Amino acid sequence: MHFFLLGASHHSAPIDLREQIDFTRRGLSEALETLSQFPDIGEAVILSTCNRSEIYIACENPQRVRETVSSFMSTFHDMPDAKLAPHLYYRVDADVARHLFRVTSGLDSLVVGEPQILGQVKEAFSVASEQHYTGTFLNRLFDWSFTAGKRVRTETGLGEGAVSVSYAAVSLARKIFGDLSPLSVLVLGAGEMAELTVNHLRSQRVKRIAVANRTAAHASNLASKINGVSVAWDKITNELPKVDIVVTATGSTAPIISKTDIETAMRPRRDRPLFIIDIGVPRDVDATSGEMEQVFLYNIDDLRSIVQENLARRQSQVDLGELLVNAEVTKFMSWVNSRAAIPTVVALRKKFDAIRLEELDRLDTKLTDLSPETRKKIEEITRLLVEKLLSSPTENLKATTNEQTVTAYTDALNELFELKNQDHANKRDTADTITDDTTTSSLRGREN
Repeated sequence: MHFFLLGASHHSAPIDLREQIDFTRRGLSEALETLSQFPDIGEAVILSTCNRSEIYIACENPQRVRETVSSFMSTFHDMPDAKLAPHLYYRVDADVARHLFRVTSGLDSLVVGEPQILGQVKEAFSVASEQHYTGTFLNRLFDWSFTAGKRVRTETGLGEGAVSVSYAAVSLARKIFGDLSPLSVLVLGAGEMAELTVNHLRSQRVKRIAVANRTAAHASNLASKINGVSVAWDKITNELPKVDIVVTATGSTAPIISKTDIETAMRPRRDRPLFIIDIGVPRDVDATSGEMEQVFLYNIDDLRSIVQENLARRQSQVDLGELLVNAEVTKFMSWVNSRAAIPTVVALRKKFDAIRLEELDRLDTKLTDLSPETRKKIEEITRLLVEKLLSSPTENLKATTNEQTVTAYTDALNELFELKNQDHANKRDTADTITDDTTTSSLRGREN
């Protein structure tokens, strides 16, 4: 079996094209079901996020599958092949493992080290495996990728520190307040930056989010998206004493909140801190407001400097992350190559055991005077002798990491011991010999 990957991501395709090949629009289940109709596909997982659409396949003929999956990608998304093809990339075997391990580690992300992708990969794999579209090979590949991703995140500082302005704002809020769930938020503005920041805050399960905008309809629209409430623009100062966090991202040319407004809001708060994220350009909040006790005011330049520091810190960990990924790929491919040797190992053991049984049968008439216990001991001794003779060759063959070396060794064993005529039996019986893997399932003939 071989691993094959076809995909497009932020590295290869613009956002408008990525939107058109998003499998979640019609659902991963429908895409997998359609893909399962092709006879060359053995196992499949589809990973589809805002930054990537990738199809992972276990198959016998990667070249033929490349044509099949490329055609499927174009047809399923109703997109001309000439338009899609220049943005697609292909990977085979070790390069598939390396790519997936880099994805789960956050090394391949638009924002290096971002944590969400690991959960997205797990979800994509769960969809495919629960519906029996995966088997031994993709199960092991994806399980290993989760281990590799966890190792990179644990042994490097790749995931430390906020690397977007909105996420940096939330990280600062958590440093000040700790648990954000009991808090209330006031949002001034309804644009993209305000929405991104509030979405991050909502992920921390803040208690209440109020949105105000000069255009009331825009405030209502954003509030509905985040399960918040809209507030009239002229009631902003009434809200300030009630909230714990203020997010401002408007297009105003002059400050909306004065220092006097903040002073008035702080009087009834009894030293309860107020965290203000001013990401408006020009600034929406009087800059001198941050001089007051228990007022924590950050503007977009403050947040950008935090982001740049964190990006630089992460970049220093990238090389270490790549080394860890390469180490995991080497170990994984060692397992893959050992799988390639299994049919030959099984055939060799069957050959030796058949000879052993033939010889015992030939000597049967000479052993008639022996007691059943003694005959049983002879049977056990000959079996153990065969096991001992084959132990080192078997382990050394399974431990060989180089694919060409494995092929050379297995070809030599097949030729020397005339194992070729046992190929059919080997393939039939191999599954009974393997005890360290889950049962292989196929896209065709899977159980419902």
